Amino acid sequence: MADEGRGTFLRVLEAWREAFGGRSFMRAKTLARGWLLSTGAHRVTAALVAAGVSGHLHHEAFHRFFSRAKWCPDELGRLLFLRLETLLARAGSLDVVLDDTLAEKPRGPKIFGRGSHLDAVRSSRRHHVLSFGHVWVVLAIRVQLPFASRPWALPLLFRLYRNERECEARGDAHRKKTELARDMLDVFATWTDRRVRVLADQAYCCNTVQRDLDERFVLFGAMRADAVLTALPPPNDKPKPGRPRKRGDLLPKPEAHAANPAVPWLPVNVTLYGRPQTVWVKSMLAQWYQVCGERLLHVVIVRIDGGTLPWRVFFAVDPDAMVADILEAYAGRWSIEATFRALKQHLGFADSPARLRLAVERTAPFAALLLTTLAIWALERPGDPSLLLVPLRPWYAQKRGLSVEDLVLAAKRDLLAVSDPPGRFDDLRLIPRTRMSVPHQRAP
Repeated sequence: MADEGRGTFLRVLEAWREAFGGRSFMRAKTLARGWLLSTGAHRVTAALVAAGVSGHLHHEAFHRFFSRAKWCPDELGRLLFLRLETLLARAGSLDVVLDDTLAEKPRGPKIFGRGSHLDAVRSSRRHHVLSFGHVWVVLAIRVQLPFASRPWALPLLFRLYRNERECEARGDAHRKKTELARDMLDVFATWTDRRVRVLADQAYCCNTVQRDLDERFVLFGAMRADAVLTALPPPNDKPKPGRPRKRGDLLPKPEAHAANPAVPWLPVNVTLYGRPQTVWVKSMLAQWYQVCGERLLHVVIVRIDGGTLPWRVFFAVDPDAMVADILEAYAGRWSIEATFRALKQHLGFADSPARLRLAVERTAPFAALLLTTLAIWALERPGDPSLLLVPLRPWYAQKRGLSVEDLVLAAKRDLLAVSDPPGRFDDLRLIPRTRMSVPHQRAP
């Protein structure tokens, strides 16, 4: 193993420095290292054991890192985005994905933000399953990484959704998921001046998200089959008293347009979920005034030959968008679902037992931002390329590219290659040692 390849992950963590104070930054590095090296459930104490500092530094200082220290996950996300944008500097637009996920938590009234929520994974249209836990609304940037076979959604911004009952019990104002999503879009708008494609499912295609949204942000999403559509208002050649019209005459609803035999279905070749295929579509230009106001949309109706729904309706707030681009962009939204699964399985996104508000609001984002940091590390990493080779699995010959699990394992090899000698903790020199009490041992 080449010496220049060792310890590169710890050097990449320097991108975090501006988000923390001196001692907090050193604690963040220690926790990041221990979090990745942990096996089983991810906890602060487990991270200290994995990092090899549990007998030298008091755990309370690291708990305070989440519950009291002055740092903001939004700022850490911004720093990582700027680093990532530099590494993937390309002309054109950015793709961001909006969605939410449930992190199950045990019962306990003292856990901030924990409530009863619909479990979308285990529910169906007829059977609803409720689970106790935290619901996180997440904004992620969708990128094609050179070492991966599919696009990844790298998380950047997070908001904790709390149901009405939980907010009422604590005397706080309730905010809908869509309001939290719009707040993150407004924050992201201050980070870049590029055009941004927002990929969202039907739950986030609403007036709350779209109203007065920066014109650089173009929403790609899904709509109801019975949505009320209108044409553009006619030109006002002869000025009349009163306010000019904002929308034109009613157009057929998507379900009526799909059922109209006078409008033929047209074949379109697209690549959806990594597979090329031909779909049959009808399209139209229309306003969806209730959601998108006066802006003109390109609406695409896709025929579903199997399943319970005869068709699905998608749109882009861009009349010039191509049909294939609309469908492929919406299908690309699925990358965030793969991210949620990886975060919970490999990075302990839902493992934290934190109860205090700040600790709850920062521990899960800290774990998720490790994934974005891992991607930056893999992009920047010099030296020994063998750390990033896909493990040899003869029974899995069809695999192409790296997975999140592969990246976590590579980071573990990198971190273990630079383990400090016993009794030395150069990375923690700014953290004062805390006198620890030694528990009494039982007599043999």
